[in-house]
Order: sequence, then structure tokens, then C-alpha cells
Amino acid sequence: MSDPTQVSQAADRAHDAADQAGVSPRVLVIDDERSIIDVIRIGLGLQGFAIEGASTGLMGLEMAQRMRPDVIVLDVMLPELDGFCVCRRLRALSDVPIIMLTARDEVDDRILGLDSGADDYVVKPFSVGELAARVRAQLRRRRPCNADVLRMGDLTLDHSAREVIVAGRQIVLTAREYELLHLFMRHPRQVLTRDAILEGVWGYDYPGDDNIVDVYVRSLRTKLDDQPPRRIQTVRGVGYALKE
Repeated sequence: MSDPTQVSQAADRAHDAADQAGVSPRVLVIDDERSIIDVIRIGLGLQGFAIEGASTGLMGLEMAQRMRPDVIVLDVMLPELDGFCVCRRLRALSDVPIIMLTARDEVDDRILGLDSGADDYVVKPFSVGELAARVRAQLRRRRPCNADVLRMGDLTLDHSAREVIVAGRQIVLTAREYELLHLFMRHPRQVLTRDAILEGVWGYDYPGDDNIVDVYVRSLRTKLDDQPPRRIQTVRGVGYALKE
């Protein structure tokens, strides 16, 4: 049998290498309804997340320790171990963000879930868009605060100075254009939907039309002299991605 310490260290190295490579955030969904896992896999997969599923509490615990997900979506009603027990065991091992998923909209259940160590909860039936927004919110809370300078190719964004340099030339952006570019550079190579961009730049409750995203992307491309093949790429029917 492998040494648990060596296995854990190997997982840490793999996790760090994946982060440096800019791969998709990993989400583990623990739910005994295969249809729920499939819906989340499709919905969040289109938004750039890598989804794995587990159908029992014990399987979820084993997968969480093996794959080290960035976020866990955890159902309450599970075979073998219920979601509250799984949550407590996970919290004893890790500080991974946990979003409880439950059909029960009782205040006591929500309190029990949060007291068990959950960071958030979503009530069934749920909107995939809302779940994705809550996953992104948990990822933002865990993002390191010391990434002041972001680089991709000849594009550099210095967040502390709010300066953008392209091929050695400083670019003047409006506040909204800057926030849009900052969002793209925090998620390199990740496909961002228009809803995700609206939430990240304009706020989750923005009441306007998502066409505003297309307008600002065009403006940002112009200022960056972003000629085809573009660094800000259009993903038809989904949104945009910043690529080298």
C-alpha cells in the first residue's frame, strides 16, 4: 500500500502544476441523482469548469482526497453517509469551498449545513446559472491577493498601478474596459460566458442587456490592436476567452 504522506505530496505537486498550467477549475459534484450530475456537468462545463461526479458519501470523500477539487457541490440526501456527515469529514481534512445542494428549504437544514462547515447552499430545483455564480464567488474568495502583475504573451497588467502594457506600449483604458481586461487575465484560456462577464464586471444584479459585453469587448480589442487571430477570442454561442 502506498505511503499516505507520499500520495498527499504527489497530489499537492499535481495540483500546483495544474494551477500553473491554467487548467479549468475542478468541481466535484456529490449527488446520488445521476441526472443532477449530468446537468451540472453540461452547464458548468460550458462555462469552463471540469466536473467530476460521485454518487455516494463514501465515494465523494475518496474522490475529494484523490482529486483535490477547487470547489465541492454536496447534496444532503446521500446513501452511506449523509451530506452533513460528509461535510464535517471534509472540513476536518481541508478548507476546500463546499456548496450544499438540497431539496429542503428549511431554515434548520441551512443552519445545520453551515454549522457543519459548508460555505454556501443552493436549494433544489436550482438554476445552473446561479450555481455557477456561487462557484465563481467561492473561487474569488480563495484567489491569492498578491497577484498584482498579470502577464500573457506581450500583454502585461499591473493591478497595483492600474497600468496595461502591450508590446512595451502603455494603453489607456476606461475603468470598465480595465475591469473587463482584468477579469480576462485572471482567467486565462478559460471560456467566460456573457453572464459570467456581466457578474464579474457589472455586478450580479446588473439589470441591462448582455449586449453591453459585446460592445466593450469590441472597444477593448480596438485599444489593444487585437487583430486576427485575436487574443480575445469569440466562442460562438457561449462567450469569450483570452488566449495567447
